[in-house]
Amino acid sequence: MQMKAMIKMRNNLKSDQVRMKYFLLMIGISIFPLILLGFISFNIAKETLIENQLQTTKNYLKTSSEAADLLFRNIINMERLISWNSDTRRELIDSAKYAGVGQNIMDNETTKRMQNLISRYLIDTQYIDSVCLFDVNYRSVCYGSSKSIGGYGNGGIYRSISYSTWYKKSAEAKGRPVFIGYNVLNQDDQSTFSSVKLLKDPQNVFNPKKIGLLVVNVKKSLFSRVFQESSNNEWAVLDSTENKGNVVFSNTSTFNLVGNSTMDLNSLLNKLEKRGYLISSYKNKSTGWTFVHFIKEKELLKQSNQIGVATVLISSILGLIALVLSFFLSGKLSRPLIHLRNIFQRVSVENIELNEKLIRAQLKEREAELRTLQAQIKPHFLYNTLDSIYWMAILQNNNDIAKMAIALSESFKLSLNKGEDMIPVSKELEHIRHYMTIQNLRYQNRFQYIEDVEQVLMDKKILKLLLQPLVENAIYHGLEPKVGEGIIELTGTITDGWVRFTVEDNGVGIEDISVTEKGFGLRNVRERLMLCYGPESTLTISSKVNEGTCIEIKFQNNAREE
Repeated sequence: MQMKAMIKMRNNLKSDQVRMKYFLLMIGISIFPLILLGFISFNIAKETLIENQLQTTKNYLKTSSEAADLLFRNIINMERLISWNSDTRRELIDSAKYAGVGQNIMDNETTKRMQNLISRYLIDTQYIDSVCLFDVNYRSVCYGSSKSIGGYGNGGIYRSISYSTWYKKSAEAKGRPVFIGYNVLNQDDQSTFSSVKLLKDPQNVFNPKKIGLLVVNVKKSLFSRVFQESSNNEWAVLDSTENKGNVVFSNTSTFNLVGNSTMDLNSLLNKLEKRGYLISSYKNKSTGWTFVHFIKEKELLKQSNQIGVATVLISSILGLIALVLSFFLSGKLSRPLIHLRNIFQRVSVENIELNEKLIRAQLKEREAELRTLQAQIKPHFLYNTLDSIYWMAILQNNNDIAKMAIALSESFKLSLNKGEDMIPVSKELEHIRHYMTIQNLRYQNRFQYIEDVEQVLMDKKILKLLLQPLVENAIYHGLEPKVGEGIIELTGTITDGWVRFTVEDNGVGIEDISVTEKGFGLRNVRERLMLCYGPESTLTISSKVNEGTCIEIKFQNNAREE
């Protein structure tokens, strides 16, 4: 009896050892893979979410920068109108005659006359806070908010301006507008920044003399128009032109916590990344400033963390089930293994589906944000607005504004072309004529437009906006910098099965054609030309400095017209 009891005890011990070995084996082949699978799935979801966020915000920053460029160009155009006005130049040139004699010529009558000249050319007054003109003796005439002007009163003499950093920066620009990230006239005013332009006498082409200085103070609320606010999103505009990350605008106090005034831009952004922020940036073309979006990584990854918790919970439950089954069914090795394999497969499918749903949700959210921004400009709103401007101009007998409004409306309709990419040559030429009407109204009929296109081409359909960008390029890069009037000639011919269009101007010419060809406008036309008409089509540029530029487009006549 004792022997039987010992044998039974030994067998039970071996059985327990086998069960324990199998139990430990199941721990090794079930628990650890589940933990690893959950860890990998969580990291894949995290990295995908971060990549999508960075790409989406980069695209949005580019769109916001382009929207800001439209507002900056309005300011630059206003400065040009003021500086080109003959009455303004006459007042400033007359003022220069009194340099060194100590006479204050900015009397009340002169001040009022200059203020009227300034107010006449104010554009987009919603964001212009004040404007100040200084003559060569640093006598001032200001118009607008006294807060942003600071201590610079009308008629005063402020020779200390010539020693300031911002004045030297404008002098180095040689007449080009310079944007400064703070108010140069009153640095205590945190709600505005300045645009500074050194004024020169355009009558003296070879040696233009300085006749004054123009300072335009702009409201920083301008940036609220181009950035879309969100509770988790933080935006900033940084002036890095002086190798420092100076804050021009920010919707958060985060930058005040990192001591940005003594750090360069890269060091500032690296410090924010170390504090757990995801950073996206884009450089603005008009100002050279950097548009920055940053968001706390933990805020972005809330949904990913939820997936991680769910994965750990599911893995724990499945592991516990596997262990219980393995312990009680240790004699039947095959069934627990097959069951566990099926469980692994279901867990993998669930994690993949969760990751795909997360990615789709994030993409839809970002796409919705972009659609909201794009939907702010509606065609019917522009048509109605332009029509209202036209009739208001007619009622006030202002023919120039009426012409510009109707030309802009028709130009916009032709640009849209009911959503079609192909347009008859006659319609493209009509678009160009409307465009020239607008430009001649802006520049006081400085440009003469000559059109010589064969009649057989008029009904032929070509790619929309194929020729108009070439005319626009001729004006802004050829004729606008030129002193006096200019001529643009557009010709169109069809010879030996090839269609040729040329746009020629007698402007200032191009010093480096390779730089011009890399510009967005011509590069866009060339890419669209190749895509539509094939690699046989060509866009060539020839130019001579101070003589003019000629751009030729050529493609086969039998190319598609759908």
